[in-house]
Amino acid sequence: VVPVESGGGSVQAGGSLSLSCVVSEYTARSPNSCVAWFRQAPGKEREAVAAIYTPTGNTLYATSVKGRFTMSQDTAKNTLYLQMNSLKFEDGGMYYCSGSRPTPDPERCIRGDDSGFGPWGQGTQVTVVS
Repeated sequence: VVPVESGGGSVQAGGSLSLSCVVSEYTARSPNSCVAWFRQAPGKEREAVAAIYTPTGNTLYATSVKGRFTMSQDTAKNTLYLQMNSLKFEDGGMYYCSGSRPTPDPERCIRGDDSGFGPWGQGTQVTVVS
């Protein structure tokens, strides 16, 4: 079952968007792993912007979005959320969610590349206009 992301759109700089992602039950409840939101801007690598480390429930954020984005999850609904406030032009891109293989290192949820995560859905496009 691949994730299904929704909620993207076009918004003015400074505005807000709320994204949702339905994942498989396995992804939502997998122990000792991460669930994360990734962003891929045109011509750039996919990068994690927010993640939850499932053993602790702690949320981690990329420096570029800290204080503006909030990630949450509803395990009963197998759904991840990403509330994005004070959006900037550079926040634009395709947003994906996914889960990782088990890892003992919570920092792995937000650092490095997207290897170890999967499967991937179609994503949802976020466009920020000035």
